[in-house]
Amino acid sequence: MSNKILKRLDWYIIRKFLGTYVFAIGLIISIAVVFDINEKMDKFMENEAPLKAIVFEYYMNFIPYFANLFSPLFVFIAVIFFTSKLAENSEIIAMFAGGMSFKRMLRPYMVSAAIISIMTYGLGSYIIPKGNIVKLNFEDKYIKKKKQDYVRNVQLEVDSGVIAYIERYQDFNKTGYRFSLDKFDKKKLVSHLTAQSITYDSTSVNKWTIHDYMIRELHGLREKLYTGTQKDTTIMMEPSDFLIMKNQQETMTSPKLKEYIDKQKQRGFANIKVFEIEYERRIAMSFASFILTTIGVALSSRRIKGGMGLHLGLGLALSFSYIMFQTVSSTFAVNGNVPPIVAVWIPNIVFTIIAIVLYRNAPK
Repeated sequence: MSNKILKRLDWYIIRKFLGTYVFAIGLIISIAVVFDINEKMDKFMENEAPLKAIVFEYYMNFIPYFANLFSPLFVFIAVIFFTSKLAENSEIIAMFAGGMSFKRMLRPYMVSAAIISIMTYGLGSYIIPKGNIVKLNFEDKYIKKKKQDYVRNVQLEVDSGVIAYIERYQDFNKTGYRFSLDKFDKKKLVSHLTAQSITYDSTSVNKWTIHDYMIRELHGLREKLYTGTQKDTTIMMEPSDFLIMKNQQETMTSPKLKEYIDKQKQRGFANIKVFEIEYERRIAMSFASFILTTIGVALSSRRIKGGMGLHLGLGLALSFSYIMFQTVSSTFAVNGNVPPIVAVWIPNIVFTIIAIVLYRNAPK
């Protein structure tokens, strides 16, 4: 941007805003780390976690994860803290007296919000998921088990017109029990395979061994029957398609997450709402910076009795209510019939309305 668009005062506000934002992150995350160490110290010692692993595998990934998760809170604190100081020092009054409108004053705040928004989306969509893989593996080894060992009643479309079903799958021996595979041609059943068990060959992709099987091939009114004790076959599915680890959605970059969602929808796998919520949440969270910045500036730009303390109290209440609202609405999507995209964007819509009301009532 040229200097005609951003004046010296704009750069001053941008530096102060982003500086306060980083300071707030450092302060609050430091406190969070201290509390987390205190809570998990017994687990670290009990499971003999190496200090190097604790620092570089866990906390080096813990810090950016929680900083990004609570970014709306840090935005609010930064905006209110800095803007309240401007209001208390009568600097905002001086800006308005010099002919600056409230809309014009918002420009550097929106530039700062855009920088935070891009950073939040980039971290949440591409960088943090890779770190989460290391963090979750550390938690699984030294804190608490997160990996799913078994799953029941798996049904998915493994190919066009081919439906697989496993009554129970156990990961420790890579074996599924009471397996069936139905093939359809123009909605007519042409083949039905049943097997007592099926074992995944982890050395190859999509390679399975079926045990004690029976195959019925249907050709109009004729039927052929085949039986056997063991057979190697290729089935277009892997345990990772249905054996979902807790918080697995947090380990995928956004392109991988979208690809996984589309693939599972095509296969008819229903248990993907948490993945859809995570994908939509990353986009919605990036827009939250603009909404909460507008609310923060509108709240704290007016000089009132109680000053910064009252502003910070209102800001913290609103930011925590935003985070809580987002959590509650996501729960509705997981446990109810609310579409994930609607559930994730409801908090943004509600707080956008609040931002518009406060903007109209802000000092001009």
